[in-house]
Amino acid sequence: MIAVKQTRPSHHSGTIRPATPDDLTALKAIIDANGLFPSGMLDEMMAGYLNGDAGDDAWLADDDNGPVAVAYYAPERMTAGTWNLYLIAVHPDCQGQGRGAALLRHIERILAIRGERLLLVETSGLPDFERTRAFYRKCGYEEEGRIRDFYQADEDKVIFRKALVPA
Repeated sequence: MIAVKQTRPSHHSGTIRPATPDDLTALKAIIDANGLFPSGMLDEMMAGYLNGDAGDDAWLADDDNGPVAVAYYAPERMTAGTWNLYLIAVHPDCQGQGRGAALLRHIERILAIRGERLLLVETSGLPDFERTRAFYRKCGYEEEGRIRDFYQADEDKVIFRKALVPA
């Protein structure tokens, strides 16, 4: 793993750092506050990373009061240099402060330093997720594809893509 110094996003006083097992309770609270998925799934999602058994990474934004944002990304199987951002969430009390964008830029920078090529993001096509899709577009992601009725009837999967600029 390439060592990358911690960064301080400009809009807040938080520091982006690797997640630790001690963060799980706070990360679950962030996920619960956003209603993304059952937070109990986080244990399984992060198990390999936290045990050192996987090559994937998890990062979170942290401030003086503890974690306020989380992101989880991993290599896409059977590809060369393609990664998937499986989770990014900012506690609702801290949204709109640039934390999510800073976290996403940090991940992009790490992957670019490693020589990776692409970062993919998947989200729902429901109207309730328009703010999420707008966030990705604002961060330079392009809608690459849509799979109709993927999650359930009338709920598409929307796939965004961003080419990583070599460091």
